[in-house]
Amino acid sequence: MAKFKSEDLLNDLKTDVERIAEAARFFQSVDKNKMVYAPKDGKWSIVQILEHLNAYGRYYLPAIEASLSEKKTEKAAWFNSGFLGDYFTRSMKPNNVYEVKNKMKAMKAYTFSNSLNIDTVMKEFNEQQEKLLKLLDTAQYVDLNDIKIPITLTKMVKLKLGDTFRFLIAHEQRHMIQARNTLNIVGIKTDQFPVLIQVIA
Repeated sequence: MAKFKSEDLLNDLKTDVERIAEAARFFQSVDKNKMVYAPKDGKWSIVQILEHLNAYGRYYLPAIEASLSEKKTEKAAWFNSGFLGDYFTRSMKPNNVYEVKNKMKAMKAYTFSNSLNIDTVMKEFNEQQEKLLKLLDTAQYVDLNDIKIPITLTKMVKLKLGDTFRFLIAHEQRHMIQARNTLNIVGIKTDQFPVLIQVIA
């Protein structure tokens, strides 16, 4: 399994979230009509993508916060990824800055209609990124191996805190690339859209 120096992992994840937050700020300048335009049947609009991410944040962020406050652990210098956590993260994380190649079908509970309030959705998304950064800061004082978080599918399966952060942020990167590509489809230039991932050759 993957092994990380805990401090380096948390710093890298914070950088990832900062890039995601910067990408969200890009949407502030986009025509709202474009934000709700679905390119074709079965494809999500930008606002549907963001609400999908919000829904995951509504589950994982409170779960992480509760676990951080409830279980006291000593800081560990190294994080050893679990088998499932590493598998889920690698399956989710994009390895190409321009497209997402391995398509996945979202659970029905995490799909939304296109009749959403854009400002409400974007406000929540921005607030979630701020919360995520704060949780990453708090996590530097605990053992990322010892704290476990149940996944959305079943509370019977739990991921280590380090893997939960990795998976959640990889999921955001994946869908923000999808959102950037949707902007291109609806005619919005994205040359100033931030690079969301660093691909190491």
